[in-house]
Amino acid sequence: MSVPAIVLAVVACTLSAAAGLGGSLVLVPGLGLIFGVKEGIALAALLLGANNLGKLVAYRHCLPVRATLPLIGLTIAGSLLGAHLLVLTPEGVVHAAVVVVIGAVFVLERAGMPGLNARLGAALALTAGIVSGFSGTSGPLKGVALRALRLDRRHTVGAASLVSLAGDVTKAAVFLTSLRLSDEGLSTVLAALVLMPGAVILGRAINHNISERAYASLFWLVLAGYALRLAAR
Repeated sequence: MSVPAIVLAVVACTLSAAAGLGGSLVLVPGLGLIFGVKEGIALAALLLGANNLGKLVAYRHCLPVRATLPLIGLTIAGSLLGAHLLVLTPEGVVHAAVVVVIGAVFVLERAGMPGLNARLGAALALTAGIVSGFSGTSGPLKGVALRALRLDRRHTVGAASLVSLAGDVTKAAVFLTSLRLSDEGLSTVLAALVLMPGAVILGRAINHNISERAYASLFWLVLAGYALRLAAR
């Protein structure tokens, strides 16, 4: 069991429950350093899937199911393809691809926001699923797709939870059947699951007690975090 990885999981789950996304921003690079890139991505998918399930319970009154159905279907399709690509690709290539993907989606997010509409958001969801399945992170793309729905902060988190859960469950199913995860990695996931409800409750409290303006700032701060991670590379 890795204590640093458990701490990362708690921080990631709190951030994700407050902003709607951002868990992969913390987990993918952190777990990649601890367990290796491929296993880190797989473990992150397991943890984020469980976290998004908890968020669905916490935000059960703010789930825009009908509005997010197109995004969910496209995310599942993209995640399935991306996860299979990860399993079949050498780890060195995956590591390089993570850097390239983060750069590409950040540039797209910066260039694509003006005039964004729901139809473009749905198209981005398919790409986000592929990116997430292959690299473990699709924050900017997914964030842009969700913002296209023009929801308030609670429904944005609900929508993010629905879309992310669909992608994470799809990826986790592929990884569990195709990758061999270490005993330390699996024990770390189990330990983090015990602490996860508290992280979700804390994140929800942050979300409920800040203004719409403050939430928008938090949301864009998370997207800026993806950009900073790219710069750090």
